Amino acid sequence: MKLYTISGLGADEKVLEKLTFNQNIEVVHIPWLIPNLNEDFYEYILRMSESIDDSEEFYLLGYSFGGIVAQEIHKLKPAKKIVILGSIRCDAEKSKLIKAGQKTNAVRYIPLRVFNDSSTVFYSFFRKLFDPKNPKLTQYFRVKDPYYLKWSMDKVAHWKFDKIPDVIQILADKDIVFPIKNSQPDFVIKNATHLFPVTKPREVSEILRTIFV
Repeated sequence: MKLYTISGLGADEKVLEKLTFNQNIEVVHIPWLIPNLNEDFYEYILRMSESIDDSEEFYLLGYSFGGIVAQEIHKLKPAKKIVILGSIRCDAEKSKLIKAGQKTNAVRYIPLRVFNDSSTVFYSFFRKLFDPKNPKLTQYFRVKDPYYLKWSMDKVAHWKFDKIPDVIQILADKDIVFPIKNSQPDFVIKNATHLFPVTKPREVSEILRTIFV
């Protein structure tokens, strides 16, 4: 059975590489596409979904922003099972910070240069959100196109979605990006931050092997 995976905002497959699955699972990572100028989110989801062969059954797994994208793809190409790691099942689960960004359109007013990989402002903020104690954090976030980063953060802020009953949610108890208090996850990773697929791979893998069989 193929398992299509989508990583977090700005991350490539390296952020999920420590996860292990049952032997019958064939992992296929879907890399981030750079959005076209002013591209609609629906059109972007269509392009991301082109990597999936839905002529046969498959599984979906998305981490962080990838969890949001995976759920949107699930509406177009339903997976046999879908799991989201460090992500939310509906817009009601957003943090106060993200909701404030939605209300004020804050991201749209931030200059594109702030998202440049030489910007200490953006990456300092990124580090505080994800895992401030992890010195190797930036090695997992290698998709650094400024337009992609700004566009993606804006889409997270404005995402509207009704909860899908069959989405399995795994959250960390110390996640700042998507606080556990706003959700009712199916599984909780203890003493972990938003970067838990990297820092707690054994615990996460044990859960995933019971889901993707």
